[in-house]
Amino acid sequence: MSGHDLEPPDHRGLTPTLQLVIGRSIGLAASFAIGVILARLFDPAAFGVYKQFFLLYATLYGVLQLGMAESLYYFVPRADAPTGRHVANAMATLAVVGAACTGVLYVARPAIAGWLTPELAANVVPLGIFLACMLTATVLEIVLIAERRHAVAAVTYAVSDIVRTLLFVLPAVIFVSLRAVFIGAAAFAALRLAATLVVLWRAFGPELRLDLPRWREQLAYALPFAAAVGIEVVLINYHQYVVAARFDAATFAVYAIGCMQIPLYDLIVTSTVNVFMVRMADAPGREAALDLWHDTVTRLAFLIFPLVGLLVAGAQPLIVGLFTATYTASVPIFVLWTLTMLPAVMAVDAVLRVYAQTRFLLVMNLVRLGCVAGLIGAFLSSFGLTGAVLVTLVALTLTKSLGVVRIATVLGVGPRQVLPWRRLAGIAAMATVSMAPAASVQRLADWPPLLVFLLSSAAYTATYALLAYGVTLVSRPAPQERETSCAA
Repeated sequence: MSGHDLEPPDHRGLTPTLQLVIGRSIGLAASFAIGVILARLFDPAAFGVYKQFFLLYATLYGVLQLGMAESLYYFVPRADAPTGRHVANAMATLAVVGAACTGVLYVARPAIAGWLTPELAANVVPLGIFLACMLTATVLEIVLIAERRHAVAAVTYAVSDIVRTLLFVLPAVIFVSLRAVFIGAAAFAALRLAATLVVLWRAFGPELRLDLPRWREQLAYALPFAAAVGIEVVLINYHQYVVAARFDAATFAVYAIGCMQIPLYDLIVTSTVNVFMVRMADAPGREAALDLWHDTVTRLAFLIFPLVGLLVAGAQPLIVGLFTATYTASVPIFVLWTLTMLPAVMAVDAVLRVYAQTRFLLVMNLVRLGCVAGLIGAFLSSFGLTGAVLVTLVALTLTKSLGVVRIATVLGVGPRQVLPWRRLAGIAAMATVSMAPAASVQRLADWPPLLVFLLSSAAYTATYALLAYGVTLVSRPAPQERETSCAA
């Protein structure tokens, strides 16, 4: 293994990604505080109802987009008509679907009460309003990114998430009521939709109108992708529904904490992949596309592998420090859940979407759904609550591997060339070695959990940075070599 194989990725295209990462990091840092504050304000049973509310929202939000919002990543850069028409088509579709879903939720209150909890069923109206408005407004950042207005998109992410945090937390603190939190959520979504309409009207004016021929074209592209995404959303959340249905709300709260989303992971992957798809669509040929994919995979691995290592090493102090010892049982669940971040490094779905392989995405997710649905009962019986996460990890790894095989066929390369294997192995080795100093700090320090986590994180980060810097020095060409290269 050469030093070049371990060298960190170059910085081509880094500025747009950094803009999005900065904007999303500000907003996500604020949003992450919502769960931490509410877990301390409410008992586990009430917090479990809150987590069920957003579990149902997240599932419906992912499924009901029908691929229309995401289709803008494909159509806006290639648009042969005013962008406003594609945007209007997407927004109108999402508005109709969201309104219809609100009605269905209201009618289905008895079923929701029997399946999950009566407290959740009593709050389906704010849930429906929140869902419908958020669905319709989801196009805003996508349009900004597709038009390469990355700085504006970054500011929008930050401001939106900060306002959301305020409208969630302030009602909870003032009224100490879940109902107040849900009403605050609905109010935020309505404000976001109003702001979206104002921004888009100013941008497109009268061109923000429906175009039925192009709507049919968008729908033809979006529906196979929507089916794939819908199944994936169900897959992502399926294990939580099984646990929610089998156990009480307090136990579900423990499980949901273990499966908490890490904002840093989301912003790294989402921001990088969004920019990557736009750039890959402009790639002049398959060789250039392969190089761009390798660069993106390496960049993601350079950030995600150490993040996973840090979280696995610091799981105990992090969970206890944020959510108190009440949620200690969430630690082993969180360790396994963290490992599900690793397959995202391959950016498989993004590449398949660029090459319009949406039907294969559907096949991948059907296979994954079959694995999870067929095995989750046995895994829960054998491994307890951690079994629900373990089966998710196994199915995810399997299907992403199938995606890599498909991409190799599309790009016309073999297994050895399809991914930058040596660079990935080198980065994984650095991330693994860096866990040792972090574990040592935890064994030696007898301080508050969050302080221990911060110190162990500092030890991990310093070790990883030193290893990466050492690899860069080893791989850097000697002065004589550089002079020879320049002369050539």
